[in-house]
Amino acid sequence: MTSSNGNNSDRDDQERTSRLDRIEAIIESNSRARIAMMEQRATDRLEHEERMRFLEENQRQIIQTQRGIANLLSSLDEDRPTIRAKINGDREQS
Repeated sequence: MTSSNGNNSDRDDQERTSRLDRIEAIIESNSRARIAMMEQRATDRLEHEERMRFLEENQRQIIQTQRGIANLLSSLDEDRPTIRAKINGDREQS
């Protein structure tokens, strides 16, 4: 009888070892997946920050262009001499 109990004990030990090996493999796989997700998140964050800087710079350029156009239009106002008139006036005085 001891031999059959010994066989059961060996089989139980093998099953436990096999289960532990599977659990360790799952834990390692989950760890690798978690690291990959964290790295991807960091990459995504950097790309987002880069896109935001690009958009902010474009926004600054658009604002400067709008201001330039507004200044140009205000200089073309009827009450004021236009740029062309100023240039022509300077030429006539020369």
